[in-house]
Amino acid sequence: MQRKSDTLAYYLMSVPGLVLLVAFTFVPLFYSVIAFQKFTPARGIANSPWVGLDNFLFLLRIQDAWEVFGNTLFIATLKIVLILIVAVTFALLLNEVRFASAKRAIQTMVYLPHFLSWVILAGILRTLLAREGLVNDVLGWFGVAPIPFLGQPAIFPWVIIGSDIWKEFGFEAIIYLAALTSIDPTLYEVAEMDGANRLQKMIYISLPSIAPTIILVASLGISNVLNANFDQIYNLYSPIVYSTGDVLDTYVYRVGLLQGQYSIGTTVGLLKTVVSLILIGISYWIADRFANYRIF
Repeated sequence: MQRKSDTLAYYLMSVPGLVLLVAFTFVPLFYSVIAFQKFTPARGIANSPWVGLDNFLFLLRIQDAWEVFGNTLFIATLKIVLILIVAVTFALLLNEVRFASAKRAIQTMVYLPHFLSWVILAGILRTLLAREGLVNDVLGWFGVAPIPFLGQPAIFPWVIIGSDIWKEFGFEAIIYLAALTSIDPTLYEVAEMDGANRLQKMIYISLPSIAPTIILVASLGISNVLNANFDQIYNLYSPIVYSTGDVLDTYVYRVGLLQGQYSIGTTVGLLKTVVSLILIGISYWIADRFANYRIF
């Protein structure tokens, strides 16, 4: 009887979260019908004329849509891949540190940026990367002319990717550090007896041992290839870098909300949702196939 009451208590505790999930995730999906209408707020959903797939065909014809999709794919994919590489490398190197106090201090310093808002970090980056900022001052010592990091389309995506790597790799490294702690220490002892150095132990013991974790994280990251981080880009970009910095989320905000083209904005959002659902299915299949990870 006590066990049943405890189980019921756990279910009741999950109710507020489920209510918020339904209210802010599933209920708005019913308004996706706007994508098939020429919607105007004055007429509302009920009285706005239906246009079928015209909004989707319109997106296929305009250059902006393809440009935004390419920017999103480029930025998000490189973020996933490079954060994975940097996080794994950092975890392997930190695992070799023998002083526990130094290890904890380094770990704390690198994952602390994860908890900072992009509103704060964007202000810091704008100050550092300004024409009269610290970065350009340092480059000036070597005779390099000031570089408009946030105002040059060719450079802006790399600023976005690099700053996101700096912010997130430390937090992701925690996953790999946890996996490294589960490795049997006798494997390292046997390797030392066979004359293996630290690099060889890292390559032939540590890396293969956490390979399932790496595969799992990488496969689950596939579902985020269309998420380039709205908060980060919105707080850093400007009209001059729209050609390389505008992504799906900022495009929906700019076109759908600021310009009042609600049907076009909803169409882009609906397409992103459908593609993301497909990618989530693919990522879970890969995780189940290669990392033996299942949620059902």
